Amino acid sequence: MKENSSVSAISPSNIAIVKYWGKHGNQLPNNPSISFTLSRCRTETHVAFQGNSTGNLSVRFLFEGKESPKFQEKIENYLAANRQYFGFLRGLDLIIESGNSFPHSSGIASSAASMSALVLCLLQIEKIVAHDDTPLDMRKASFLSRLASGSAARSVYPVMALWGKTPSIADSSDDYAVPLADMVHPVFKTYHDSILIVSNKEKSVSSRVGHSLMNGHPLAEKRYATARHNTERLLKVLKSGDVQEFIDIAETEALQLHEMMATSTPPFRLMEPNTLNIIEKVMELRHETNIPACFTLDAGPNVHLLYPDAFDIQTKQFIKDNLLQYCHENQYIDDVVQNNVK
Repeated sequence: MKENSSVSAISPSNIAIVKYWGKHGNQLPNNPSISFTLSRCRTETHVAFQGNSTGNLSVRFLFEGKESPKFQEKIENYLAANRQYFGFLRGLDLIIESGNSFPHSSGIASSAASMSALVLCLLQIEKIVAHDDTPLDMRKASFLSRLASGSAARSVYPVMALWGKTPSIADSSDDYAVPLADMVHPVFKTYHDSILIVSNKEKSVSSRVGHSLMNGHPLAEKRYATARHNTERLLKVLKSGDVQEFIDIAETEALQLHEMMATSTPPFRLMEPNTLNIIEKVMELRHETNIPACFTLDAGPNVHLLYPDAFDIQTKQFIKDNLLQYCHENQYIDDVVQNNVK
């Protein structure tokens, strides 16, 4: 291939309700997880490619117009480690340009969005090289995204996704995620995720290190059993539309995730005082009103406030009146489930 060609893809971030924490083998989860797919926190990636005379693959990476050696190395390592799936890239020069719709320093984990967007571009290149005009295989996209970043496996599907083998979903697998949109009650398809930015600092302990600390953790097996049980519970809740049980699962899972961190060896803490202040205010909101808002957390201090669209106006007002004071520079991001863009 001598001529210049290009492809583009957009992929969103996601927020897990049942948490994935602990892995084995080549990016395989120790328990299943279920996530909402977001709309507005997303990565857009553009890949220009052309043939070269060396027969080798070369990569140049730009993030929001600037060289990013650290992330370029991550991509090169990923492609080298998984070269058996990317033979079609041999003899190509790639220029990868990527950017996020959300501030890079906002504390939102971007690996799920960025790596799944990259994989979607690479699979388009495979189609072009093979002169294949069939649709992309999204299961393959999920599989390859998992190898880059575990949670990226879930970002290729809208609404909600399950990653990890679980009894009630026949085609579920540790190797790839499966879509759940067809079985989700309409109320959950209206959900908002208002992301309250407690801190924009880089985490003191990376997710990679955090996952590794689950090896030999005294509470690990109990945690994995709880996550498996909560996965089956949540699948039933998603069908029934039971918002109250959804709240119980989401908040219990979030707090257990951070309990695992606090009881690791060595222990570490990613929540900050204002994380706890927000959690307390959200619980007060539910106690004092009929607003079924709940919190979840990722592996960091920021709080994801989840609520149905029917309570959008009241919840936004509550955020402004009660929660922004605990946010870094009064910053929050209003996102929605992917099929609920307004």
